[in-house]
Parts: sequence; C-alpha cells; structure tokens
Amino acid sequence: MAQEQNNDATLTGNVLFYKNPEPLSPDTHGTMGIVALATPHAFVAETNVVPLTVAEFPAASLSFPIVFIGENYMPVAAMGLSAGQNLFVSPEGLFKSDAYLPAFARRYPFVFANDEREERMILCVDSEAPMVTRSNPDVPFFEGGKATPFVENAMQFCTDFETERRRTESFVELLRSLDLLSPRETVYRPQNPDGTPGEPQKIAEYFAVDEAKLGALTGDKLVELRDNGALTHIYAHLNSLLAWDKLIALAIERNNAAGTVQ
Repeated sequence: MAQEQNNDATLTGNVLFYKNPEPLSPDTHGTMGIVALATPHAFVAETNVVPLTVAEFPAASLSFPIVFIGENYMPVAAMGLSAGQNLFVSPEGLFKSDAYLPAFARRYPFVFANDEREERMILCVDSEAPMVTRSNPDVPFFEGGKATPFVENAMQFCTDFETERRRTESFVELLRSLDLLSPRETVYRPQNPDGTPGEPQKIAEYFAVDEAKLGALTGDKLVELRDNGALTHIYAHLNSLLAWDKLIALAIERNNAAGTVQ
C-alpha cells in the first residue's frame, strides 16, 4: 500500500492531488473558473488510495476495500495494488461509472486551509488543477466581484466535508480506545499454467478491525456501538475487505489488456 497521505487542509502542508492551493479571492482569481473536461476525474489515477470519511463507508464498501493506514489509522479506499496504480481510472482517464467516487476527490479543486493565526478555515483552489482556467471559464468563480453560486456550493461542500472529517477522527479514536484495530495483510495465490497453486504474493499490509476483539466486547459495549452508529460502519468496513478479490481481478484484466504476463 502507499504511504499515508496527509488529508489535513493546511496552507503549509501537502494535500493529495493538490499542486498549488491558493486562498480563493476575487483579486487573484477574478477572471478564473472551471472549464468542462471530458475526463474530469483523471487526476484520481495519481494514487492507489483515497481518504474516506466514516459516513462514506457503506457506499464505498460496495466498490473497494476500506482499510486503515499509517500511524493515525487513516481510513482509505484501496483502488489499486501498488503506488500510482488506480484500477478504477481507465487508461483514457475515465473513472468507473459504477464505482463510488469519494468526497475527498469530489471536492477537488477546492480545499479548506487552516488559518491558525485567525483561527478560521479559508477556501482555497488549486490553481494548477486541469479543470481550472485563467480566462473564459465555463463556470466562473466570481461575477461582479462576488462569489458565484458554484463557489458558494463548493464552500458548503467543503464545510460538510470538514464536519465529516472530524467525525471520522472521533470514530478512529473510538476504535483505538477499544483496541479493535490490528495489522492485517492480503495475500494473492495465483495459479500456475498447469493448474497447480502458484507462489503466494503479499499485495497489501494495513490495519483492520479485529473480528475476534470485536466479538469479545461486552454486550453493553456492543449495544453502545450499535446505538451511536459505529457498528454499522465497522461492518461496512469488514464487508468491504471481500473486495480485494475484485481488485485482483481488475489488475489481472488490465495486465492482460496491456499484454503483460500475470
């Protein structure tokens, strides 16, 4: 799996996908806006993992394995078997229409930055995003010096995302406090041309909820997890791990299409 990505929206930090996030203002971006692209989500091909919020677990579990990575146990959607490989983006740059697109990617090219001095969040835009143009946009950022409805909607989306990000941090902290997360790996066992089992290949290392530890919780604690909604998301995560077989099948399909040997 790829190294943990930083999903904190800080002006000084690096955020996955973003090349040059700038505080959005009419003075700097008055003539800029969004231009329609045939492949608006091609940028997702840059990575094999995309951060998720806990509210997305049920929907995302239908498409990808949901795993926890890094020291902070960040929940991510696993979309490929190696860094820089995304099996849900076609070679032409199209995201699979039947797969769930995480909110982390849907908010792009916008992102909140944390202004620690003023203790506020600032809406930023990646001025180097492929869908951002400096002139003659299809959808402008500003009209008459005021933010357009498009920007207002982006502000609301990022506000909602920040709320869900904080909820996700609380969810992960709950899992940690109950010691439910354990190291786990996924192994692929290929078949030799003669039909015999091939050499096992480890394709991913990550953290996942330990079902034995979950089952060992007291009845009162399980009821608490049910009532606060955590149990629903835990089971969405566990069910999503069945999707590793789907990722492996997609990788084999892509390798075959490229003429490579599995």
